[in-house]
Amino acid sequence: MAAIEVEGLTKAYGDTLANDHLDFAIERGEIFGYLGPNGAGKSTTIRQLMGFQSPTAGTARVLGADVRDEAALRETRARIGFLPGELAFTPSVTGDEFLDYQAALKGGERRDELLDLFTPPLDRKIREYSTGNKQMLGIVQAFMHDPDLVVMDEPTSGLDPLKQEAFNRFLRAERDRGKTVFFSSHVLGEVRRVCDRVGIIREGRLVTVEDVEELLARGGKRVRVHTEAPLTAADLGVDGIVDFAAEGGEAQFTFTGDYDALFAALAARRIVDIEIDEPPIEDVFMHFYGGDDA
Repeated sequence: MAAIEVEGLTKAYGDTLANDHLDFAIERGEIFGYLGPNGAGKSTTIRQLMGFQSPTAGTARVLGADVRDEAALRETRARIGFLPGELAFTPSVTGDEFLDYQAALKGGERRDELLDLFTPPLDRKIREYSTGNKQMLGIVQAFMHDPDLVVMDEPTSGLDPLKQEAFNRFLRAERDRGKTVFFSSHVLGEVRRVCDRVGIIREGRLVTVEDVEELLARGGKRVRVHTEAPLTAADLGVDGIVDFAAEGGEAQFTFTGDYDALFAALAARRIVDIEIDEPPIEDVFMHFYGGDDA
């Protein structure tokens, strides 16, 4: 049985479909990234999976419990860790007091282990916390009862780069222990580093579900190169150059072709500087999932 099974899941607000007949499944023991721009419908999906909103049509099963069955889902939540996109803490309590309360509700056998990795100032009141400290406190509470499934909405929001990398390593280790992780993100690089598969949502509709490496191979890389002499796409003469733009000696383009061929072509130019990076998620949508039929 899959950890999460989504069948025709639909959520309408009047004439607006926040989720439009979603169908996908998340296998046990995998990290699944739910990817899309802000406002695409990611948080609405998560709220329905957690039972905080009822579907307009369709359903989903989370660890075998139908999200329309309030009693079954309430029992199943003991096996789920949850990190919302908007953290709501009581500002007058300390981090320690908050975790004590959470431990009384659901257990906290991994609390100390997690606090070695994520280090919010537990003796301070939460009203004094930075965004990053609040996020770390939320991560600790989501994992500290050692759930079978963890659902997270934009989990690295507010974390500094070092904590983001620590979090990514932690997620991979949890996956290797057999834990299932489902999280939303609008950051393609984050998804690449940790996910096994990804689902892409746009305007409430599921565009694709596929392996991360296959998605990124088609998404290509964003290249910025500064050469002594102005450069044109024709000068390079290689396949796979998309959206070429140049101003003076600086050229930018998305590249989906053979990198050996690209580097061989660039070797004939005098290069001042070059950067190769992941394309923005908006570019992935526009190049591969744009149009009315996506």
